[in-house]
Amino acid sequence: MNPTDLPDVSVLAAPLYLALIGLEALRIRAGRWKGRYEARDTATSLTMGAGSVVAGGLFGGIAASVLFAAWEARLATIPVSIGSLLAAFVLGDLVYYWQHRLGHRVRWFWAAHVTHHSSTHYNLGTALRQSWMGPLTGLFALNLPLVWIGFHPGMLAFVSGLNLVYQFWIHTEAIDRLPRWFEAVFNTPSHHRVHHAKNPRYLDANYAGTLIVWDRWFGTFVPEQEAEPVCYGLVHDLDSYNPLWVAYHEVIAIARDLVRPGLMPGERLRYLLAPPGWSHDGSRQTSDELKRASGIVAPCPTPLRPSPATT
Repeated sequence: MNPTDLPDVSVLAAPLYLALIGLEALRIRAGRWKGRYEARDTATSLTMGAGSVVAGGLFGGIAASVLFAAWEARLATIPVSIGSLLAAFVLGDLVYYWQHRLGHRVRWFWAAHVTHHSSTHYNLGTALRQSWMGPLTGLFALNLPLVWIGFHPGMLAFVSGLNLVYQFWIHTEAIDRLPRWFEAVFNTPSHHRVHHAKNPRYLDANYAGTLIVWDRWFGTFVPEQEAEPVCYGLVHDLDSYNPLWVAYHEVIAIARDLVRPGLMPGERLRYLLAPPGWSHDGSRQTSDELKRASGIVAPCPTPLRPSPATT
């Protein structure tokens, strides 16, 4: 199969997304499932999802041009097969983990990703609340090593779509916990609820796309705790349903910080590249500072199997 013939499954799944959102909303309204929908919030999420598709069409050529240019300098050509697609999916999921982690730890990248976290509700509709900046952040460049070793950009786009489709269903409160073996390997609604929390304990955790093992290996896994229910949204919620403000409020905030009078060049750069919440005068708090203020320490990596006993 030609890699360029692989479909965009995330777009093909759009009717299924809408059907499942409708089903979840009806079941919640009937009191059968846990969760909450609010009309304005859901309308904003759907608008952001539609706008994200438009933005991808407008700006997607930037990423495609760079990745296809890199393809010309590849070391090998990996043909399309079940095995190569599986390898591309796993490696692409690892790339997604680091893209997602950077999206929370670098303010410029956060300016795009913050859109997805701006809802104070957690339901399937929230999954569609996506950025309107798309490739403009430059995070797509983390895929370059995969292209250079021989994965065609079309293959990477295909497995990226599969990853996004997987992540849709984990945006729900209707599913509690899944079997332990599944929770140990895969991202689940419980793990992803933590990721959408604004509680200090849960900030900057569970960046996984499909495989939660990356968080366990790299020390960013935090389990959902019954003793501390998740509060959804941003540390400072927007209190707005205006799609333009939802999409670009952090870009505007960065611009305002960059033109502040009296700053050193390094301070201006940090307003762009430091973690969200950094300020030159300490008037704001990063997620790390919020955790320390609450007495929360960063989690240690969770081994996949017990370490040998030592004496």
